[in-house]
Amino acid sequence: MLREISIDECSELSDALYIDVRSENEFEEGTIPGAVNIPIFNNEERAVIGKIYTKESPQKARDIGLEIVSRKLPDLYKQVEEAAGKRPILLFCWRGGMRSKSLAAVLDLMGLPVFRLIGGYKAYRHSIVSFFETGFHHQVIVLKGNTGTGKTELLKKLKEEGYPVIDLEGLSNNRGSVFGCIGLGVQPTQKTFESLLYEEIHRYNHDLYLVMECESRRIGKITLPDAVFKAMQQGISVLVYDSLDNRAKRLMLEYTDNPGITEELKTALDRLTKRLGRKKIDQLYDFLQKQAYEDFARYLIMEYYDQLYGYPNQESEDYALCISQESMLLSLKTLKQFLNDRFA
Repeated sequence: MLREISIDECSELSDALYIDVRSENEFEEGTIPGAVNIPIFNNEERAVIGKIYTKESPQKARDIGLEIVSRKLPDLYKQVEEAAGKRPILLFCWRGGMRSKSLAAVLDLMGLPVFRLIGGYKAYRHSIVSFFETGFHHQVIVLKGNTGTGKTELLKKLKEEGYPVIDLEGLSNNRGSVFGCIGLGVQPTQKTFESLLYEEIHRYNHDLYLVMECESRRIGKITLPDAVFKAMQQGISVLVYDSLDNRAKRLMLEYTDNPGITEELKTALDRLTKRLGRKKIDQLYDFLQKQAYEDFARYLIMEYYDQLYGYPNQESEDYALCISQESMLLSLKTLKQFLNDRFA
């Protein structure tokens, strides 16, 4: 039996397959995480119907749309059935309108367990915007420290052991600097990032705090929601520090474990010419040409990263906890004990 459910009721369908029936372009701009795209109208069909709607009449647009959908129904049913298997199906379009209604009615008639999201993706987006405006109240533990001190390693270890960690760089697919995209490919859209962040935070609804790495307001082309950025600024700061040699080695491994990395690094360097000057850029080019990646990393740390961020690389009274990465195991143990004591 076809049933309509609200965003708040979606948790009842933890095993459901979410199907976004909007066009490919709409889906790529943002969707509910985990959803698959089975468009009722593809990009071209949607554009044609839109033109008819605005230039001729809404009725003619609906007639053309019905004609297109009628031809595609058998194939749409087959795609949904194969994708869902025996799982229940949750359909949604932009506003919970005709696109999801039409396909949901057919799937229901064919005996598939189908639900339709009231308000569609627009309702989901509204819940995310509302949450970041009024509902984000977590205490944040912020790992700070210069580039290469192993903050991401600590976060991953903590997460593996069940601590409430939000990996902002992982969610944004960017390391947060001019070299942040090296070897990572395309970033998600802003809407997709916010959806991923929203879902990740909701995993830790019952935790008293979240652990994050300190970031600027922007991570590549992604902008952090104001509430999250403000919570980081007001959070409890933990300083992570390490030797220059260790940091250079860590940075070298991070940025060079990728075929064709040299050309990507050169492209990124071009954007630093104004800040560093031609002489320093030429020196960095020379290291790359000789494949002296550790020298490249060390020079970049000293002349760019540390000049830009300027955290102390030793214990400081300005932080609630200072841990050295000379021993990862000891640092992790110390950080875990700090969290457990603070939020017991």
